Amino acid sequence: MTLPDCIRAVEDPSGYLIYHIQHPAVTAKVSGHGAHVMEWTPRGQAQPVLYLSPQAIFALGKAIRGGIPICWPWFNAHPTDATKPMHGLARIQPWELLRADAQESHVAMLFRLQNTPETRELWPHDFVCHVGISLGAKLEVSLMTQNLGSEPLRVTEALHTYLSVGDIHRVTVQGLAEARYLDTVGEPTQRQQEGDITFDREIDRQYHSTAGVVVNDPAWERQIIVDKLGSGTTVVWNPWIEKSKRLADLPDEAYQGFLCVEAANAGEAAVRILPGGQHVIVTSVCVQGGGAN
Repeated sequence: MTLPDCIRAVEDPSGYLIYHIQHPAVTAKVSGHGAHVMEWTPRGQAQPVLYLSPQAIFALGKAIRGGIPICWPWFNAHPTDATKPMHGLARIQPWELLRADAQESHVAMLFRLQNTPETRELWPHDFVCHVGISLGAKLEVSLMTQNLGSEPLRVTEALHTYLSVGDIHRVTVQGLAEARYLDTVGEPTQRQQEGDITFDREIDRQYHSTAGVVVNDPAWERQIIVDKLGSGTTVVWNPWIEKSKRLADLPDEAYQGFLCVEAANAGEAAVRILPGGQHVIVTSVCVQGGGAN
């Protein structure tokens, strides 16, 4: 495939390609391993918008910590077999780049993952998935699942977006007030959100919501607007102090500089895809403020 001049394919020592994008509207990196958006910084932003761990592990079969990992076809632990990979197989598989185009305002890429003997060992179903990525002033990632088998598929999923912030202690998330959520820190408990979300401890919540949110980041004088389609769950996560120390691919103090806001379908929002049918989940991210000085 001939890539546009603004995209350079670099083979990582791990053996997979990382696509480096230098475009007038955006700089970014996308990995063929997991069809994974690693970095995205639109023109004029003084700070990165996505968080990528400086201790991320780049190895075949390993998930990349940060950016937008694709959790599919199950979210969190496998429902019946704890030996299977956390968050499914999509983020640890090689995806095929089908197309890459550059326009004046953005770069678009399309990746495909099909069932193989390796995927069938983890999930014994026939499928094809496509991930579409648009990188410009707005970032948009879509995941389409097609059921090629003869039985319905049950899928849980997430576009696990890591957002960089200047100081997590000052961050608020608007748009989920009054929403019910499953609090999974400690014993899973159903609760209801009161007001904006703030951060002073570990947060791992699955909100019952189809709406977008606004992340207020006063330290970097910007707002990050996260929207979505085809999603009944919004996951909000920050590991805080102790869990950051337990994660080998995350610096101990990293929790202060990111949070995750994820378009997802988890729990009662699990998706049922009929034979021959398809489902699409989309997340988009844009930024207001935060310009370079």
